[in-house]
Amino acid sequence: MPQTKLQLVYQHIVTKLQEELPVELSYHCARHTLDVFHQAQAIAEYEGIKDPEELLLLQVSALYHDSGFLQAYDQHEEKSCDLARADLPGFGFSPAQIETICGLILATKVPQVPQTKLQEILCDADLDYLGRNDFFQIGETLFQEFLSYGVLQDEVRWNQLQVRFLENHRFFTCFSKNNREKKKQKHLKLIKAKLTQPS
Repeated sequence: MPQTKLQLVYQHIVTKLQEELPVELSYHCARHTLDVFHQAQAIAEYEGIKDPEELLLLQVSALYHDSGFLQAYDQHEEKSCDLARADLPGFGFSPAQIETICGLILATKVPQVPQTKLQEILCDADLDYLGRNDFFQIGETLFQEFLSYGVLQDEVRWNQLQVRFLENHRFFTCFSKNNREKKKQKHLKLIKAKLTQPS
């Protein structure tokens, strides 16, 4: 049986991320991309997205959303779009489909301001861990990455950054509001408590 368009794209970009991303990217690694890919599908199902083309474009954007880290740490969303524009015609995607995919990728840029249902789904999938049990475990990989890239220098600043981020963040889909918001608020309380403890 010939492989589907999605399988071909998946194989191509996931292999590239696994083999070529810098090891210092302990958070923005292939594992994060696959997490977002699976969460985007789960949220789409919950939200009743049935159209095969919409699902395909969502899945491909999830696979490409952080591919720009192959080229640069800053402005990675724009670089991800460049890569999608270079790769996807070879897999039979039309210019209009590629622009939709780029719109989805750019919507994940923080602060997130999604304009469509699919963009809302990808944004929530990208930050799904904020309201999950593995929040602190995944957060630690982001802290280590920030230390490696000189984004911040110590745990206090990291916790202050997390408080600001969690306070400003909001989920968009019914799935995430119903299944992630409550736990996210618990995490926020725990981090605030850490900051008030005498060192």
